[in-house]
Formats: sequence, C-alpha cells, structure tokens
Amino acid sequence: MENLDIALMLMVVGMTSVFVILLIVINLSRGLIWVVNKVAPEDEPKKKAASAVPTPDAATLDAIKAAVDILTAGKGQVVKVEKL
Repeated sequence: MENLDIALMLMVVGMTSVFVILLIVINLSRGLIWVVNKVAPEDEPKKKAASAVPTPDAATLDAIKAAVDILTAGKGQVVKVEKL
C-alpha cells in the first residue's frame, strides 16, 4: 500500500508541475507576441494602382464560356473575366 501512495503522490506532483510549466509557457508566449506587435507593427499592404489590364478578345472569351458550359453541364455562366 505504501508504494501505491508514493506512486499517486509522484503522479500528482508531476502532473501539477507540467500544468504550471505549460501556463508559464503560454503566458510568456502571449507576452512575446504583445511585445513584438508593439515594437514592430505589421505594415499595411500598399494598394497597387489600377493598371490597364487588357481584356480577352472575343475568341478567347467564347472559348472560356464554352469550357465553363461543358464543365458545368450548362448550369454555370461566365460573369466576369479578370487576370489574377
């Protein structure tokens, strides 16, 4: 019975120490994230000026519409074509 008491006490001490260490790691990582965000804030992405993107010619547009029609069995439609 004495061995069981020692084993249970060792298990409780071990699980408690792991829990405490995990809490410390979580709080330190939150603090590090806060410090990094204060010191080096994320730059806002600069918006690109709208450049003149050529629209596809009629033959290309017809080919895209035909491909969409075939792939969707007539249920899909092409609303807008733009280059990504």
